Amino acid sequence: MTPTRSTIEHGSPPELGSRGSARRRVLALAAAETRLLLRNRTAVLNSVLLPLAMVAAVGALTASNGGTVHGPGVVATAIGVTLTFVTFYNLVTTFVARREELVLQRMRTGELTDAEVLLGTAVPTLLVTAVQVALVAVGVGVLGEWPAPVDVVLPLVALLGGGAVMVVLAAVSTSFTRTVEAAQFTTMPLVLTAMMLSGLLVPLSDFPEQLAQVARLLPLTPVVELSRLGLVGETWDGQAVDTAGAWAASPLALVVLAGWLGGGALLARRVFRWAPRR
Repeated sequence: MTPTRSTIEHGSPPELGSRGSARRRVLALAAAETRLLLRNRTAVLNSVLLPLAMVAAVGALTASNGGTVHGPGVVATAIGVTLTFVTFYNLVTTFVARREELVLQRMRTGELTDAEVLLGTAVPTLLVTAVQVALVAVGVGVLGEWPAPVDVVLPLVALLGGGAVMVVLAAVSTSFTRTVEAAQFTTMPLVLTAMMLSGLLVPLSDFPEQLAQVARLLPLTPVVELSRLGLVGETWDGQAVDTAGAWAASPLALVVLAGWLGGGALLARRVFRWAPRR
């Protein structure tokens, strides 16, 4: 007989709590979600074409102005854009759709823990995010200049940490998103704030210092800051740094990123809805 959630909660079969069992359950759910994603040809096509279209647009615009595409800068921007429009937005719609179809509620009656349900559902979107960033990197590597990055760890931390933050923020956002269609409105505040105040479209060095310091506390800003520190070797206020300087300038961004992850996870645990409102 296969143990259920209730038997675990009452102290029965401890093997279900093992790391191996948890990993298998998450991977099984992630595989099922991936198959659903691959059946959606539009989503698969967009996952490939959109990042390449972004590179082509940047390349054409830069060439028309007589410049050269700066690979690391474009990749740093791609990390922020992809986390916002792919990871965050897609996960809000996915979580809401699964909730309204009662899928989340049914999965909770089995062996999966709450965290495993959310993680397994999010894995395909996180993989798409990584693939899109990789495609942008390849594209700008072909079209433009690609100087050696100042540090490779900081951009990886930005991508992985930013992905985790977007998962928990998407979970929080579902608490006030009643339908999939409503997601385009409920996600707008974070998307607009991320685009305008994170350093993606307008460098923070162009803002008044007090506003820039406040903007550094927003959820996407540390992702952009860490990405640019490692890939471009540039701080939020435009100063050039080497590897040691990049790490010396990174503590605040790392703390802010960890704060959003921890705070978002606690809030998501309290407000996430597993069943539709009736």
